[in-house]
Amino acid sequence: MSFSGLIVQLLNGLASASSLFLVAAGLSLIFGVTRIVNFAHGSFFMVGIYTAYTLVDRFGSTLGFWPSLVLAAIAVGVLGAIVEVVLLRRIYKAPELFQLLATFALVLVIKDASLWLWGPDELLGPRAPGLRGSVEILGRQFPSYDLFLIAIGPIVLGAVWLLLTRTRFGTLVRAATQDREMVSALGVNQAWLFTAVFALGALLAGLGGALQLPREPATLEMDLHTIGAAFVVVVVGGMGSLPGAYLAALLVAELKAVCIWLGVVDILGVSVSFSKLTLMVDFLVMAAVLVWRPWGLLGRPQAPSRYVGMPEAPLRQPGKAYLVAAAVFGLLLAAAPLLTAQSPYFTVLLIDLLIAALFATSLHFIMGPAGMHSFGHAAYFGLGAYAAALLVRTSGMPMELALVVAPLFAALGAFVYGWFAVRLSGVYLAMLTLAFAQITWAITYQWDTFTGGSNGLTGVWPSAAFADKRMYYWLTLVLVGLGVWWLRRVLFSPFGYALRAGRDSVLRADAIGIDVKRMQWMAFIVAGTVAGLAGALFAFSKGSISPESMNVTKSIDGLVMVLLGGIQTLAGPVVGAVTFTWLHDTVARNTDYWRAMLGGIILLLVLLFPQGIAGFAKQLFERKAKP
Repeated sequence: MSFSGLIVQLLNGLASASSLFLVAAGLSLIFGVTRIVNFAHGSFFMVGIYTAYTLVDRFGSTLGFWPSLVLAAIAVGVLGAIVEVVLLRRIYKAPELFQLLATFALVLVIKDASLWLWGPDELLGPRAPGLRGSVEILGRQFPSYDLFLIAIGPIVLGAVWLLLTRTRFGTLVRAATQDREMVSALGVNQAWLFTAVFALGALLAGLGGALQLPREPATLEMDLHTIGAAFVVVVVGGMGSLPGAYLAALLVAELKAVCIWLGVVDILGVSVSFSKLTLMVDFLVMAAVLVWRPWGLLGRPQAPSRYVGMPEAPLRQPGKAYLVAAAVFGLLLAAAPLLTAQSPYFTVLLIDLLIAALFATSLHFIMGPAGMHSFGHAAYFGLGAYAAALLVRTSGMPMELALVVAPLFAALGAFVYGWFAVRLSGVYLAMLTLAFAQITWAITYQWDTFTGGSNGLTGVWPSAAFADKRMYYWLTLVLVGLGVWWLRRVLFSPFGYALRAGRDSVLRADAIGIDVKRMQWMAFIVAGTVAGLAGALFAFSKGSISPESMNVTKSIDGLVMVLLGGIQTLAGPVVGAVTFTWLHDTVARNTDYWRAMLGGIILLLVLLFPQGIAGFAKQLFERKAKP
């Protein structure tokens, strides 16, 4: 740990901060104007570096290196405009979460399109002309290109700031950020304004990717890695604040650089690896900032909205026809292993479908009736799974008892995380849940001696009585049925009515004496407990558990299930979970480009059924039932 090493690492952090800021600036602009949480923004970054590689490789000798990078960014901007016109413009009137679902489907399509165009191998571009060497700083060599990147961040920040403050377009963008309905009422063509902003945001992301070409290889994993970091920067800086995004990018990148410089340090005789903190330092920063300043470093508190959304229809107790249909469906599920005895895999698939339905139902409990959007629900699923595995492996606890105790550990996690999360709302609440989930994942991923690290835990099999897959299936069916039934009972209890009252109107609920935050906190605990049960069932069904069970992709899968089925119906999460899991399994087994096909199906369903599959079926039934 030398002083010169610290300076070099800090300079590396500045270079990384500039690249991260370019992506975050575009994401902040898009969200500020269109209110879309654009999951596909990381895909634009990935397409930018791949396009730059192709242009430099084929036309670098005639076109030139630097013009190729600029053209790559412009091409990504054009792609962003096409996406906005063809897809997003059609669903602006849909709920914001369905727009999120559409952009997630777009991630799948773009990833497989990139796989088809550029292949699975890493692609490393050439060094930048004129910046191929290095300079000596305090006796250490530092790449010249990184010095160029350090300067790019402030230059782009200044250029975008001038665009937003010195042009008519910038005035309209800032006005739309504050009140887009009023901008439309004044006669501004809102559609083309949205297209221009989306194209500009995509261009900035593409430029950030293209500028990484001489620095790192292009890979297919860049999209999700980049979007996670960009979300952190935007939220920490303050939604819609470009200076805040740059400040947050500096803070996150420099903290990572310091962790790398510190390496392994002995503290009171205990070796602490600070380099391992790089996996979660950005989420630690986000969690700390949101708890201390919920609107970000340079953001502003959200003003109360003057607009009231469409009220949701009150939940109704199921009628006799519904109960009869549910009983018949339950009997068919119970008989399924006997009816499909010639296909053992079908029983395994049914177990996966049941577990997915329970997980999605637990997430729907806090997203629908409670009105809280969670991007980190997989944390409780993973806590339940790891608790079950560790209880069986370390203490020799029987599986049956582990299935009872493991959800309590997930409830404990929800108890702690929920206490902080319910103090926020909207996208800030969602991002705080994401931060807690990623911190939990990083600890699990790196704690080799306890959780098995990246390899996970194996040998977690059911007890002898349920060793047969059919017996375990029936156990899963009973527990999943009880879990879904319990959540429904809670929704129709006084607690459930108070929970929905707080969702519909916080002020009115508070006025009649309902402690809304306490109700929401309890909802987190209930949902976390049921998600933990789903995780425990998953661990025993697979015989092993890995950190991927609590990664952000698992949380996104849960969101897709809930939104695909319909967030305003109780049957929605079950329908969405079965549809998504079955599609995922069927498509993945029949084509190499399963992501694109799955994403295309999801996009089609979003366009046809913006209220979800179950929501559409409910509307159709009610329409036919009317005289």
